[in-house]
Amino acid sequence: MDIYSILEEILIYNESSALIFTRLSFWIFFIVLLSGYLFIYKKAHLTKSLYLLAFSIFFYYKSSGVYFLLLLFSTTLDFHLAKAIYRNHRILARKLLVALSVTVNLGLLAYFKYAYFFTSIINDFFGTECRVVNIFSAAANMLTGAEKFDMDNLILPIGISFYTFQILSYTIDVYRRRVKPVDSIIDFGFYVSFFPSLVAGPIVRAAEFIPQIYREYSVTRREMWHAVFLILNGLVKKVAISDYISLNYVDRVFDNPELYSGFELLMGAYGYAIQIYCDFSGYTDIAIGVALLLGFRLPLNFNSPYCAASMRDFWRRWHISLSSWLRDYLYIPLGGNRKGKLRTYLNLMLTMLLGGLWHGASYKFIAWGGLHGLALVVGRFWEKRCATLRWGKVKLPRFLFVLLTFHFVCFTWIFFRSADVSQALYFIRRIAAEFYFHAIPEVVAGYGLIFGLMLAAYIIHFLPQKLKIRCREAFISLPSVVKIFVVLLAVFFIYQASSSELQPFIYFQF
Repeated sequence: MDIYSILEEILIYNESSALIFTRLSFWIFFIVLLSGYLFIYKKAHLTKSLYLLAFSIFFYYKSSGVYFLLLLFSTTLDFHLAKAIYRNHRILARKLLVALSVTVNLGLLAYFKYAYFFTSIINDFFGTECRVVNIFSAAANMLTGAEKFDMDNLILPIGISFYTFQILSYTIDVYRRRVKPVDSIIDFGFYVSFFPSLVAGPIVRAAEFIPQIYREYSVTRREMWHAVFLILNGLVKKVAISDYISLNYVDRVFDNPELYSGFELLMGAYGYAIQIYCDFSGYTDIAIGVALLLGFRLPLNFNSPYCAASMRDFWRRWHISLSSWLRDYLYIPLGGNRKGKLRTYLNLMLTMLLGGLWHGASYKFIAWGGLHGLALVVGRFWEKRCATLRWGKVKLPRFLFVLLTFHFVCFTWIFFRSADVSQALYFIRRIAAEFYFHAIPEVVAGYGLIFGLMLAAYIIHFLPQKLKIRCREAFISLPSVVKIFVVLLAVFFIYQASSSELQPFIYFQF
């Protein structure tokens, strides 16, 4: 391979060479970025912002190709809209400007994410034959005077759901006078496109992140090793647990449920529950660690969610940045719990239905969101009674509520992971009707390694938080030579556990 081929591989977008945390190419990219950053991190904040913005845009270009222009469009539009909203003192004008921001951003999200879904609904209902047209490809063909681009294929840009919500939170907070607009479009562009959290969160609020842009770089030795610990922890979660369980068991079970017994399907549901947790929280751990090495603190996004004792508690622990976004920008504006019990229940249902739809254009995600909404309604209705629930004179222990919540979450994951609602219902019926108890020992023996890994992952998940913190602190307290040895050992283990085929993070599709 000559030098031109190497440069083309590095610089030109190719779907098969996307920059993903689990690939060597990303870490080469990050080392190059970090090497240059060492020379400028003490300079003016605008220099740092421009440097990191350039790398972030390149990162997104390597992940989504030409759709990086869409990110630049949304960034430019909302930078100017936010400044106009803040300057304007007329209520109607400010409302029209924020409405424009919401309409354009959600309109783009709806077009790319829900065009096929809504078109199929219209065709089914009216008996029409409407089809989705890629207007961007059509415009490119018109400008070039040739049919170079496929107008019938609409690709979802990676991370559009995340950066759209992040941009909207900024514009709405400026409208609410909770934050001041950023003076420089470079700073704002950096905030929107910061690559660790760009494609799969956490969704970072402007009030949390933008003040950090103007602070001097400050990362202590302890924070540096904390970041390394988070990165290794995230890679182990993703590569050694999530990918291994997925490839060797979960994908097979969900792709062909008719070939497996009810017990095997139940174990598949348990497997997917720990797979999606390790996949998504693993990404977040790496993102937080990488950001910390650059001097930026991202918010916590997971807090042992399967230890939750209620669905309300679960959503305080799972994808915290999304659940808090839905609370602050959807549930509370709808009225929250301020307009009576019935309205509160309706607001909870509507918020979770839309939260389900945010995950994807499919009835299965609406069903998943609806089930979570129903559980939140029931949980709120019985909240006071559950807090004092007794069996005779004995107060029920917390672990029973944790067990109930965990199994309800696993039940809803079946809808989330299945191809569609009908397959999810078939999956559940087969668990209930064809469990085949007599075959359990044989199944356990055949999948001993997989089930053992799942069990180990759950045990670690349910360990007390204090013990996990002690383990982290023990690593940070080790002599530097020992820490380096542990890191090299962990990297070797991760490399050995990695699969030959690329396994994207699950939330890339959202």
